[in-house]
Amino acid sequence: MSLSLPLPSRSSQIRTLAITPASRKHKFLHIPQQWTPSRPLQHLHTNHQYYLSRTSFQCMSRSQQEEYEVERLFSNLNQVTLKREPGSLSSAILLVAGTTIGAGILAIPAVTQESGFLASSVACILCWIFMVTTGLLIAEVNVNTMCELGSGGVSLVSMAKRTLGVAGVQFSCWSYIFIHYALLIAYVARSSDILTNFLGIPLWESATLFSLVFGGICYFGSQRFIGAVNGLLVFGIIISFTSLVVAASGDLHLDALLKANFSAVPMSIPIIALSFVYQNVVPVLCTNLEGNLSKVRTAIVLGTAIPLGLFLVWDGVILGSISTPEMADKIADPLQQLLSTNGVVGPIIQAFSFLAIGTSYIGFVLGLSDFLADFLKLPAGENKPLPYILTLIPPLVLALLDPEIFFKALDFAGTYGVLVLFGIIPAAMAWSDRYSSSSTSIKLQQLVPGGKVTLSLVMGAAGFIILSEILENFMHL
Repeated sequence: MSLSLPLPSRSSQIRTLAITPASRKHKFLHIPQQWTPSRPLQHLHTNHQYYLSRTSFQCMSRSQQEEYEVERLFSNLNQVTLKREPGSLSSAILLVAGTTIGAGILAIPAVTQESGFLASSVACILCWIFMVTTGLLIAEVNVNTMCELGSGGVSLVSMAKRTLGVAGVQFSCWSYIFIHYALLIAYVARSSDILTNFLGIPLWESATLFSLVFGGICYFGSQRFIGAVNGLLVFGIIISFTSLVVAASGDLHLDALLKANFSAVPMSIPIIALSFVYQNVVPVLCTNLEGNLSKVRTAIVLGTAIPLGLFLVWDGVILGSISTPEMADKIADPLQQLLSTNGVVGPIIQAFSFLAIGTSYIGFVLGLSDFLADFLKLPAGENKPLPYILTLIPPLVLALLDPEIFFKALDFAGTYGVLVLFGIIPAAMAWSDRYSSSSTSIKLQQLVPGGKVTLSLVMGAAGFIILSEILENFMHL
C-alpha cells in the first residue's frame, strides 16, 4: 500500500511526497491542520531533512544542530474503519508497569536480606534510575530509526543494525531471544504450578491453559482490549498487594528496617535489575503512542515508578517481618518463613504472584513476537501467527520438560544478559545514533541529557557490575 504525505501548494492541487508504510498496520504521518512552511519547500535532497513540528512543517540542513519537537510521527488507523485510534497514555503506563512487575519481585527479599532494607532501598532506587535511563535511550533510538526507515514497528534488530552494524545485530538478537525465552519459561512454570494447586488439574493442562489464554489475548486482542486486560491485572495486583501488606505488617519490626550492609549490595543488583526489565516493550510503546516522545517519556517514568514503590514496600514488609536476623549464611527465602508463621498470607501471595506473572507475560509476548516478526522480515500490515507460535510454544514445551534446568540460565540472564542487552547496548546505540557522521536520520530531541558523560556512566556502571560478578564467581570456583 502506497501512502502519501500532502504538501502545501499555492494552487488548488495537492502535491505529495511518497513515504513507506509506518507500521505493520496502516498508518499515516500526522500533519497539523493549520500550518505554514517555515522555509520554502525544496525537492527532497540528502542535505535536507523534512519533519513535522507541532505548528509547522520544516526543512533544515543537516549542518544545523537543532532539536525539533514532534507531536507524532504517524497516526494509528483502524484497518476496517480507517479512523485514527491513538494509543492511550494510561494504557501505555499500565503496560510498562505490568511488564515490570513480574516474578522478580518475589525474589527481591531473598537477595536483599543480607544487605538489609536500608541499603537495598538505595540499590533499588539506583537501579530504577539506571533502567529508566536505558529505556529512554532505546525509545530515542527507536523513534529516530522509524524516521530514517519510514516505518513503524521497528524492533531491536533494525535499531542495532542501523547503529551497531552486523556484529551488533547478532549479539543483540541472540541476547534478546535468550533472555525472553528464559523468562517466559519461568513465567509458564510458576503460573502452571499456581493453577495446578488452585484448580487441581495436571501440570501440563494448567501450563497449556495459561499459555493459550494469555497468548490469545496478545494475538487476537486490539490495543485497547490488551490495555484494558492489563489494566485489570494491574488493579488486581494493587488490591492483592495492599491486602498482603496489611496482613503481613502486623508483626513488623521497625528496627529490622534500619539494617544496612552496603558491602552485600553488589550481589543483589543483578536480580534487582532483572526485576526492572521492561525495555522489551519500548518499541511497542513507541509505535502505539505514534512516536510521541513526550508521551513515551511519561509512560516510561511513571510506568516504572509504580513498580519501584511496590518493590520498596514489599521488601520492607517482608524483611521487617523476619524474626531471626542471622540468615546471611543460609539459603533461605523470607517468603517461606512468612508463609510458615502466617497462614493468612498464603492465598494472597499466590494471587499476587499469578497476577504479577500475567502482566509480565503479556508484555514479554508482545515484545518477543514483534521482535521475531521484524527478525523474520514478515510482510507489514498483517498479523501473522508465526511470530506468536514461535513465542508461545517453545517456553511451554521447555517448562513442561524440566523447568529446573533453566534456573542457572535465569541467573545468567540477570547477571549478564540484562545488563548487557538493556544496559550497555542502549547506550552504545545512542552514542552511535547521536555522534556518528554516517547517521542520516532526523535528529529529534534527546530523551536523556548529559551527552557523552551520561552514556559513558551507563556503560561503565553496567560493565563494573558484570566484571564484579565474574570475579566473584571465579573466586568461588
